[in-house]
Amino acid sequence: MIYNFCVLSDKKIRVDIYLSTLFSDFSRSYIQKIIDRWQVNINWTKIEKNIKVNPKDEIKIEIKNETIDVLPQKMDLEIIYEDENLIVINKEAWLNVHPVPWENWNIDTLVNWLLYHCKENLPSIWWVERPWIVHRLDKDTSWVILIAKTDSMMNYLSTIIKNREIKKDYLAIVYWKIKEENFKIESYIWRDPFNRLKMTTKSPLNPKIAISNVSLLWYIEDKYSLVRVNIETWRTHQIRVHLSSIWYPIIWDKVYASEKINKEVYEKFWLKRQSLHAYELEFDLYWKKTLFKASLKNDMKDIIWDIIK
Repeated sequence: MIYNFCVLSDKKIRVDIYLSTLFSDFSRSYIQKIIDRWQVNINWTKIEKNIKVNPKDEIKIEIKNETIDVLPQKMDLEIIYEDENLIVINKEAWLNVHPVPWENWNIDTLVNWLLYHCKENLPSIWWVERPWIVHRLDKDTSWVILIAKTDSMMNYLSTIIKNREIKKDYLAIVYWKIKEENFKIESYIWRDPFNRLKMTTKSPLNPKIAISNVSLLWYIEDKYSLVRVNIETWRTHQIRVHLSSIWYPIIWDKVYASEKINKEVYEKFWLKRQSLHAYELEFDLYWKKTLFKASLKNDMKDIIWDIIK
């Protein structure tokens, strides 16, 4: 697959950063990899990843078919629904979705499990970084996740996600007592220009509109709030960034909450990941409105046990 386009940014920016913000499906490490393989050029010249692009530069990207050295692996995962076209699972927070480039990078991922569970019955697609998984998610978030088993389902799910035709609700536990029962957070959001690992609402690179609707459910220990969040847009770290931007960060969020309050929560609840759970997905499946629910994982359930029991 080949992409040809001109740079629309009004300022100079490193090409790997620019492309990773422009193509949200590609991580920055993947962009750097294809640059190193001479698959990206600017103004018909091969480049390095630290080169800066200028307004109106012409960029060409050539994505070549690849194979990944990942083996099938049996794991005990919670399947919510499965048919010949689709799998819906309740993902554990510890589970990487796709292989990552560090020690033991090609084991214990959702892709390993898919190769074992589906054997040869998976679509053959050009995109190898996260095959068959049609939406992004943080490793530390537990949630309901959609997996396409056919090309037609992959195309359908990608289309309805792009058109915002999937209703997606989360549960989160945040610091402090939220005063309003229902409110909307709407802002521009994308990569932090000073920290590539973070997203921000303050002067983001390549800003994109993000909309989150928040409903207060309960207070916990008169200090924390359990909230339900419906997102109208699907931006990276959207809920985490939005809640922290109004001073209600998700507990044990290692990026957007302070180390001091994270330590307090760890000692109190023994929580080891951000308390964010994608609870429901609703969309039209086979011409019928369908709702998938993923039950809370034990670490979040234990914190709110006094409320739900």
